[in-house]
Parts: sequence; C-alpha cells; structure tokens
Amino acid sequence: MKFHRIAMLAILPVMMQAGPALAADAPAAAAIAGGYSTKTPIETLVADPAAKAVIDQELPGLTAHEMFAMFKSMSLEDMAPMSGGQITPEKLVAVNAALSKLKAK
Repeated sequence: MKFHRIAMLAILPVMMQAGPALAADAPAAAAIAGGYSTKTPIETLVADPAAKAVIDQELPGLTAHEMFAMFKSMSLEDMAPMSGGQITPEKLVAVNAALSKLKAK
C-alpha cells in the first residue's frame, strides 16, 4: 500500500490548519502509559528505530512520503480520517498492538 499524492494533496489544507493545534498536544500524547500508541505524533514514532520499523511494516511508504514534513506532527489516529481509507481501523489496531510492546525512549 502506497500513499497516493492526490489523497495527500486533498488533505493538505486541513493538515496545515490542524498541525499547530495537534503539535501542542504532542507531549501529552507521547506519554500515554509510558509507551507509544497511534495517538503518539508520527515524528516521535519515527525517531525511535523500533517504532519506525512498525510504521514501515504496517503502513509502507508513509515515512518516505514526499509530504511527510507536512503531517509528521500528527498522530496516526489524526491522519486516519484524511487518508482516503489507507489508514484503516484494522491497521490502527495492528500498529497499536505492535507499538504496545515497545517502551518509549
């Protein structure tokens, strides 16, 4: 599954407006139960090689997406409704299950 440019361009205005507000909640989201979850900002996840590996396995192409800088402050849960069906509830469950096994750094 690759993230399509058209879908990302369609949500760009929404992400640009939501980004600063979502970034303000980043510290609280990152500290959920001392670990990672789909509520953790994507940039926090990819800073940890083990968490990045989970993202790359479950959502191939997300971390290499050309617009990554525009949405990295958002969480996967924030991105899901804007992903054009590419971040499904099932994917969120799978990512959460894998991330729950990691300890946040």
